[in-house]
Amino acid sequence: MSESVEEYLEAIHSFNERGELAKNQDLSEKLKVAPSSVTQMIKKLADEGLVTYEPYKGVLLTGKGMARAQKVVRKHRLLERFLHDTLGLRIEKVHDEACKLEHSISDETAAALCDTLKSPKTCPDDGKPIPACTLDANDCAQCKSVREVDGGRFKLLTQLSHLRPGEHARVAFVRGSGSSTQRIMDMGLCPGTILKVDNAAPFNGPIQVSVRDTSLALGRELAENVFVEVENGVHTIQLSRGPHHIIANG
Repeated sequence: MSESVEEYLEAIHSFNERGELAKNQDLSEKLKVAPSSVTQMIKKLADEGLVTYEPYKGVLLTGKGMARAQKVVRKHRLLERFLHDTLGLRIEKVHDEACKLEHSISDETAAALCDTLKSPKTCPDDGKPIPACTLDANDCAQCKSVREVDGGRFKLLTQLSHLRPGEHARVAFVRGSGSSTQRIMDMGLCPGTILKVDNAAPFNGPIQVSVRDTSLALGRELAENVFVEVENGVHTIQLSRGPHHIIANG
């Protein structure tokens, strides 16, 4: 992605994570660009399947857009932690400095930063959460082992909870252990499974998906443990709908 696209996705994410649609005027002010430029970019992002736009209401990241936005936001907030906690920069400086660096560091460097910082959960300037690591690991030790085995290959993933109706995805892994993870696996959401999102209210409520001939409904908290891949042509796969329905809350 170009830096410009990353900046837009990051800005839209800042509104969406608060449970708000990103309005064109707000994006114009935040990014310091003309409203006409915002309109053109939103159309481009929508054409690429990264956002959905509702006239007079605002912009919402799709699962694909969220996966890309989270990658940039994670780097930014890890950099803020590093600049403040390790290098000792004043809190009022870390945001601008992180903005300069976030587009240039690799995924592997970001993972190493996270490891060095002992997997911080929030950024230092406003306490916002750092997006979850998208490697199939439950802790830093596992993460390092995965990076060594995979040779630094990072897939573009996000949680099932971020997908929008009509999106298709492939389950990459289920994070965690215990009864919740087992329940997800028992529902058929195992690694490699193809699914389609049938219904998902923005920001809250259950996620309803189709898996083969079964319709599943998952609570948002449960869906956050399911990491999915939303690229590489997965969206072209056609799924059948069946009469079976399973509901799971988490």
